[in-house]
Amino acid sequence: MNNPGKDDAFAVLKIRDFRLFIGFRFFMTIAIQMQSLIVGWQIYELTHNPLSLGLIGLSEAIPFISIALYAGNVADRFPRKNILLMFEAFFLIGTTALLLFSFPKFGILALLGVLPIYLVVTISGFTRAFLYPAAIAMMAQLVPRNLYTNSATWNSTSFHIAAIAGPSIGGLVYGFFGVSAAYISVIVFMALSFILLIIIRKQPVPPVTHEETLRQRLGSGIRFVMKNQILLSAMSLDMFAVLFGGAVAMLPVFADVILHVGPKGLGFLRAAPMVGAVMMSIFLAYHPPRVHAGRSLLIGVTGFGLSIICFALSHNFYLSFGLLILSGMFDNISVVIRASAMQLITPDDMRGRVASVNSIFIGSSNEIGSFESGLAAKIMGLIPSVLFGGGMTLLIVMITGKWAPLLRKMDLSRLGDTTYSSDEK
Repeated sequence: MNNPGKDDAFAVLKIRDFRLFIGFRFFMTIAIQMQSLIVGWQIYELTHNPLSLGLIGLSEAIPFISIALYAGNVADRFPRKNILLMFEAFFLIGTTALLLFSFPKFGILALLGVLPIYLVVTISGFTRAFLYPAAIAMMAQLVPRNLYTNSATWNSTSFHIAAIAGPSIGGLVYGFFGVSAAYISVIVFMALSFILLIIIRKQPVPPVTHEETLRQRLGSGIRFVMKNQILLSAMSLDMFAVLFGGAVAMLPVFADVILHVGPKGLGFLRAAPMVGAVMMSIFLAYHPPRVHAGRSLLIGVTGFGLSIICFALSHNFYLSFGLLILSGMFDNISVVIRASAMQLITPDDMRGRVASVNSIFIGSSNEIGSFESGLAAKIMGLIPSVLFGGGMTLLIVMITGKWAPLLRKMDLSRLGDTTYSSDEK
């Protein structure tokens, strides 16, 4: 066999450190997703204001964006495992603070309102800015190049299973045992992640090929992405699709006002897109999106936009749950393809910086999208705002398909050998 493991759907899972890495991200994602749901429902219970939910995203996005480029540079200059250990510890400290705020006997929320919660969310934004590029760069060091698509698929599968479990566990624990027990559960899952990360063998820091000033290094990731039509268009497409098409931030309002299912139902609604993503990940593990990857990516984002439009019109919990599953299935197509392209195109000594640029495009769009959703719901009304977002997603797909021919024609099997650039014809 000329390319060992290429056609084995489970090839990457035979690598010890990758299995540990998947476990580390699995438990970390459960903790992050749980905390996101708990914070959202707690703030909504305290304020009953859709805009306050949007402000959660803004509170996390501003610090995330402000430090992301520097975090990517750190991931390329220092041991990535050490970075992950340090900032997971910071996340644990933040969750502990949220736990203390939730105890009525301290009277912190009664005195200061939701401001302390927003403060911890802001600190979490800084923390996630360092966790993301270090994790993405470290993953590429654990597997051979010919398994990048396979690793991206299983990483996505693990992430989305965790993203199913996180909101479900968070909603159920919150609903049955209260907010304090929910935050304690977050701490337990993050501690499990921390232990698995410790066991992973430390990877070497990529050698510096040429000396640059800090300013040059911070800008090099941006320049690399801007000169590459495939990376730039794929990141832009996903950023605007999530920015306008995401309905997740408004799910507490849908659960309360439209579907009348409370925090327990909210947990299942939050988990639904992840259920769809896992289903699609399993399919993609056996049928990797290689030859017609660009076309598949555009189809996936189109399906995501249509699913969100239909969700906005639904008043039935089970139909809404099914439509969110569909949105997750379509969205995961673009997630796997974009992650594979980024790993194949990016040199190892730039993975942290390019991942940080991707995090600005993709990661921050979730938080800014939350603010946009809250603001739009305040101005336009809940259902019209989600319909508007889904429609904008479809428009963005059409514009991107016309503007980026290299993305439309992208072939992942060729990216393994050739790096596309914006001036290729």
